[in-house]
Amino acid sequence: MRRTSGWIVRVLCLCASLTASAPNYPEDDELIPDLMGEERTGAEPGAEPGAETGAEPGAELIRCNKAAWRVPGQYVLVLRPGARESGARRSIRSLKAAAARRGQPLEVLQTYTGAVRGFLLKTGSDVIQLALKLPHIHYIEEDSAIFAQSIPWNLQRLLQPQGGTSENRTYRPPNDGRNTEVYLMDGSVHSSHREVEGRVVITDFNSVPEEDGLRIHRQASRCSSHGTHIVGVVSGSDSGVAPGAGVKLVRVLDCQGRGTVSGALAGLEYVRAELLTRPAEAVVVLLPFVGAFSRALNAACRGAVAYGAVVVAAAGNHRDDACLYSPASEPEVITIGAINSADQLMSQGAGGSNYGRCVDLFAPGDDIVSASSDCSTCFTSSSGTSQAAAHAAGIASVILSSNQNVSPVQVLQMMLHHSIRNTIHFLSLSETHQLITPNLVAAMPSAYSSEAELLCRSVWSEMSRAEQVVSRCRLGEEMMSCSSYSPDGVPAGDTITVNSRGMECVAHNGPEGKGVYAVARCCVIGGLQCQVHTSPTPGQEAERVGPQRHLSGCASRSSADFLSDSRPHHGDRKHCIVKDGSTSHAACCHAPSLECKVLEKISVGKDQVEVSCPTGWTLTDCKTVSQGWALVGPGVTGNSCRFDGITAAGITAGIAVCCHVRPPLH
Repeated sequence: MRRTSGWIVRVLCLCASLTASAPNYPEDDELIPDLMGEERTGAEPGAEPGAETGAEPGAELIRCNKAAWRVPGQYVLVLRPGARESGARRSIRSLKAAAARRGQPLEVLQTYTGAVRGFLLKTGSDVIQLALKLPHIHYIEEDSAIFAQSIPWNLQRLLQPQGGTSENRTYRPPNDGRNTEVYLMDGSVHSSHREVEGRVVITDFNSVPEEDGLRIHRQASRCSSHGTHIVGVVSGSDSGVAPGAGVKLVRVLDCQGRGTVSGALAGLEYVRAELLTRPAEAVVVLLPFVGAFSRALNAACRGAVAYGAVVVAAAGNHRDDACLYSPASEPEVITIGAINSADQLMSQGAGGSNYGRCVDLFAPGDDIVSASSDCSTCFTSSSGTSQAAAHAAGIASVILSSNQNVSPVQVLQMMLHHSIRNTIHFLSLSETHQLITPNLVAAMPSAYSSEAELLCRSVWSEMSRAEQVVSRCRLGEEMMSCSSYSPDGVPAGDTITVNSRGMECVAHNGPEGKGVYAVARCCVIGGLQCQVHTSPTPGQEAERVGPQRHLSGCASRSSADFLSDSRPHHGDRKHCIVKDGSTSHAACCHAPSLECKVLEKISVGKDQVEVSCPTGWTLTDCKTVSQGWALVGPGVTGNSCRFDGITAAGITAGIAVCCHVRPPLH
């Protein structure tokens, strides 16, 4: 009997202890009606959760500090330590009843019993205001989005020269492009997407074809899919190349991504009028579309560049020569092809990236993750040369934000200079297109390069079976040399002519030739001016005129229609050496502190010769001189002069002219 009594006493003591340790919460069934009455007298209907109601709330409402990342209408309710689960469930039942009386839904999406104890609710803000007063609730947190933090392959590729990432293994360009305005000529854009919110202006311009209303209604979610994805690639907070660049939408495409040449012309007119009214020092015009070749559209793009805008265009997704399409074919436009993560041309079923000499360089354009128009926090993957062009527009924005005084062609030259060379696999292209398609992948400059750096590029003409073909430099470039190339090895030489359009590189076809290319070496640097001096008579040497000018390249043409050799010589008399019967042309250039020198390398009995300019010097001319007949490669490869496939026995000399701006003395 004593044992039984003692056992009962211990049980009673334990129960008393548990009762004392548990929080003394009131019954929520009684509390909710009181709270509803209190709210009716102290708060306006629809007030924000946590708003002043005359009494301090019993719990704290925590909002996401990234407003665009909030998940509307979802809240995590975390219970106080020691709160009974049964009491918490009664609280939820009472909240449901209160929500029903107010005509608002309340759904319990998840119950947490592990790391935290609580519930995930989907309901309105008025109900959450009531929940803040419940004694079981410790705090309420607004649900929000989370995102994977690996760098997408496309952004990582842009930073490849810097090892693929910036500090802390994140994508961080030299600047965010905030000093640049990008005019995007596209369809609609979901401007409230968290990636671009606050940086996109929807202009009042709209020039699109009439659309079938029912069809549009059924595809409403697609109306802004292309434009939203493109603007995300340009300036998205996490997916963008230049995350600070402002974008102005000029709508020229409908919901199916279709527009007209006339609409694009009107759009370019609108951009020009905008710039006349509100001039901007750094402007990029992005054209993520192609049409058939249009002389009018090309002319309008050329006019935009002349006005100071950097115009970037998609090469096209037709697995074809980009020169057959507009605006991709316009020489003043920066035309961008697309590659995938394996450095192959982007492929889309029967289509794929366009290619050829009208493409300036390539950029990531396959499986690109960017903003989706489905919701303000949604992302999607898409592919195409539109995405590739958006990468280039972002790089241009970063370059212009560093120095707004650079010209459109300087932006192009800088993009080419910092690109990744000879990594693209062109096996799917014909030999002709492999030869003239630039093997360059866009990359982000590590920092803005000095204007004192001489930058050059090779400009190929189309291949012509006619007597001659012409290559020209862009507006703002100077021609520092001219050469010709014939796949069958029988050109008749090259000449530099001058007319109202400036200097022209003219390649001449041989009598038995099957085609010839003209290759101009076009360069930019502050104060650069070039002239051409022609030998007085055939067989005489063309000489440099004036001590301030430097011999940067030579060209020659034989009157007898045979292959002529012309080579630069930098002795006491800087001149172009030619054979009898050949007319020589000397390109002579001047710029502050410009220096040039000739490098020569002899190859005996080998099928290849290569000579490279040293670091800090830029190749301006490339020539070969051989004993006997030779079939040689095209010459310029990056900053080297290289000739392959030499068939003649004996001695072959590779000759390079290298120039640079002398660094200032400190």
